[in-house]
Amino acid sequence: MYCTQNEKINQVTENTLVVGIDVGSKTHYARAFNWRGIELTKYLRFDNTAEGFKVLDRWIAELQKKHHLSEFLLGAEPTGHYWYALADHLKAKKSPLVLVNSTHVKQSKALDDNNPSKSDKKDPKVIAKLVIDGRYSYPHIPEGVYAELRIANNNHVRLKRDISRMKNKVQRWLKIYFPEYKEVFKDPFGEASIEVLSRLALPSQIKKMDARSINQIFRDVKIRAVGVKRAQRLIEAAKGSIGRKTEPVAASMEIEMLIDEYRMKEKQIEKIEQLMESLCESIPSAETLSPIKGIGPITVAGFLAEVGDIRRFQSPKQIQKYAGFGIKESSSGDHQGKTEINRRGRKLLRTTLFQAVLSLVSNNEAFQALHQYNIKEKPNPMKKKQSIVALCCKLIRVFYAILTKDIAFDGEKMLEDIQRPSPPLAA
Repeated sequence: MYCTQNEKINQVTENTLVVGIDVGSKTHYARAFNWRGIELTKYLRFDNTAEGFKVLDRWIAELQKKHHLSEFLLGAEPTGHYWYALADHLKAKKSPLVLVNSTHVKQSKALDDNNPSKSDKKDPKVIAKLVIDGRYSYPHIPEGVYAELRIANNNHVRLKRDISRMKNKVQRWLKIYFPEYKEVFKDPFGEASIEVLSRLALPSQIKKMDARSINQIFRDVKIRAVGVKRAQRLIEAAKGSIGRKTEPVAASMEIEMLIDEYRMKEKQIEKIEQLMESLCESIPSAETLSPIKGIGPITVAGFLAEVGDIRRFQSPKQIQKYAGFGIKESSSGDHQGKTEINRRGRKLLRTTLFQAVLSLVSNNEAFQALHQYNIKEKPNPMKKKQSIVALCCKLIRVFYAILTKDIAFDGEKMLEDIQRPSPPLAA
């Protein structure tokens, strides 16, 4: 998977046809070059359909025959999800496909004509030249349980974002129509609160009720944490509310729809989390990560969904780079710039690791000790966020060792990394 640039350059020989493809939603453009970068024919325009892919296959075969080229290499810029169908077709045909970085394409556009303009006909040439120079990577398309886990994790993240939006909308509604509500229910999304909001959200509705009737709502759904006293406080808050009263029908319908959608999202999250946990059970050694204090099954599933089969990486440093934890700096002459992560990698993997480390620093004694050492005891102390990023890289190494060597987590062994100065010898 990971090759040096020289090895990539050596993939293009005198007998190689290099094809650059600009991927679009409906139509793709391709241009063909030899190993020296000389264009061999006019560009090809083909549709993102099965028939269009056959046109590409015939075009490549004709060029190989005409120019006596025994091999070919296709390069593409991964544009959103539009390249998936083409990649699946090429994989089924066992045709070699490599990907070039979108940033590289953007920054290389002006090399030939000193013009940074973009067009469907120009981009394939830029892509092909990057391939000839060995500036490409091999695509990783998850398969089997890892493909299922990747999709499930993406849906889980989407649902979490959706439910966060729903909570913000409910909070906004309460600020407008019932500002005193949070004095009664500190958490508007608790079980009892949600039940009230779904039935009696507006103060005008609540103050018409008596405490026993509201308490019966709690009893109907078997909520015992609240009772008559809470119901009475709710009625008193409703009577003194300063919330808007101008649109009761529409406001009541709005909160009803918001709560219905919130409940639906909660059920969907529960369902997708069950799927993620069951998928993890079929991955070798995955169960060895969950016993780590502070690491839950969803964190494990999120990590494996983004990384895939960890055996495809030769070292933890490759995963660190894959996640975008590589270090960058801007220095020149006497100016020494500050270092920071380059964020050139999988954003969701970084997010998963960052959230996992926050949990570990709060709940795991070994990671707590490392964090305290980084920010207080180290000769050159880190800032708190720097320490969290360093611990993200540490967690990658821990996960890699556990999954590849099938060993259990040992917090004491991990703390051996702390190098404290030896106490001075007595005179």
